[in-house]
Amino acid sequence: MSKTLFDKVWDTHVVRKIEGGPDVLFIDRHLIHEVTSPVAFLGLKSRGIKVLYPERTFATADHNTPTINQHLPVEDPLSANQLKALESNSNEYGISHWGLGHQKNGIVHVVGPEYGITQPGATIVCGDSHTSTHGAFGAIAFGIGTSEVEMVLSTQCIMQPKPKKMRINVNGKLGLGVTPKDVALFIISQLSTSGATGYFVEYAGDVFENMTMEGRMTVCNLSIEMGARGGMIAPDETTIEYVKGREFSPKGEAWDKALAYYKTLKTDADAVFDKELTFDGSSIEPMITYGTNPGMGMGISQEIPDAAHAEGGAATYAKSLGYMGFSEGDSMIGKKVDFVFVGSCTNGRIEDFRAFTSIVKGKHKADDVTVWLVPGSHIVEAQIKEEGLLDILTEAGFTLRQPGCSACLAMNDDKIPAGKYAVSTSNRNFEGRQGPGSRTMLASPLVAAAAAVTGVVTDPRTLIENVEELV
Repeated sequence: MSKTLFDKVWDTHVVRKIEGGPDVLFIDRHLIHEVTSPVAFLGLKSRGIKVLYPERTFATADHNTPTINQHLPVEDPLSANQLKALESNSNEYGISHWGLGHQKNGIVHVVGPEYGITQPGATIVCGDSHTSTHGAFGAIAFGIGTSEVEMVLSTQCIMQPKPKKMRINVNGKLGLGVTPKDVALFIISQLSTSGATGYFVEYAGDVFENMTMEGRMTVCNLSIEMGARGGMIAPDETTIEYVKGREFSPKGEAWDKALAYYKTLKTDADAVFDKELTFDGSSIEPMITYGTNPGMGMGISQEIPDAAHAEGGAATYAKSLGYMGFSEGDSMIGKKVDFVFVGSCTNGRIEDFRAFTSIVKGKHKADDVTVWLVPGSHIVEAQIKEEGLLDILTEAGFTLRQPGCSACLAMNDDKIPAGKYAVSTSNRNFEGRQGPGSRTMLASPLVAAAAAVTGVVTDPRTLIENVEELV
């Protein structure tokens, strides 16, 4: 029987099928951090249960970590306690722990791929909704809740109903200044934040085939924002070249065996999806959100649509625009920007900082804009320095911070003040997401860079000089 990529990976990990219920799914890799793991470990201790496969579990601190002066004690008591709990629990149960000060420390969905923990055909879970990032490698990856974290720690399995299958095809040549972040925001704007609920999405078409692994991770990261359980892209030579030789990747004969398996991970030609959509990549332009969910996005040159074209009803739409201080028919071009944030598990990789630097090179940071540039890991931080990007950024008036989740979710010191506007390369623009009363506009690193040097929302295509490097 013909199978999709999703079927192939899912079916090989089913330990037991429960009649009329969920599947018992074996989990290859379990990623944990300081926010959702402490209660799970308390559950283990209360029942006297050990971690079944500690070598399959990897811990890193990211959500609560400061992004400056990481050598100093963490001031916030809650954050400090959670970080300490992650360290002590990891040590007690024999789990690899990459805490503050560790060279491998960074955002969980950035360091996982960097060290080869993320591999094609694997099942990967984490107590974080953006675990879907790892689907870029042809893995089944999804976020889980605290009780499920405890379940995986103790059994290395999880009970899950098998989602429906959706394929989203994007073909054609992307235009000038259009990045993977724009492709993802465009898809979400077309489907809405609930348009893929109940589905696991496979992304297909030459637009994704031509993306780097960093770009594919950005797209899969945002799958959850349209309601999907996760997203994945079939592994190819780009995937294999990225995975090969990394610390936790297979070596020697094990690599040869793994490679043969990787090459089977593609949807059969006559496999059937429950839903299939196709978009023209050439119709996508740089995107920006104007509301309070990721589905409220539009091409940067367009005008804010009226309520008749919005999901959720007129009252909800009016509330969202009211919170943002925007009106129907407004152009986003020229809107004031107070903060710019580049980072997060969505856009905290080296490719994102290369893009940002390509815009700001030879220019200077706008005086009235605060800019937080936060690499997703120490590897990214080192690349920024080694490639000379830091010199360009410093000359343009920017400062590089230390790795962490930072202003994505305001669980650390990096919070956008109430009423202030932020152009953010992160993944969510909910009310108060980046700080109580903060107003977030999601965008790509190129749009963020354009705002950082002009102080207002600006179409990056008007500032792009090195056209050949970006298309």
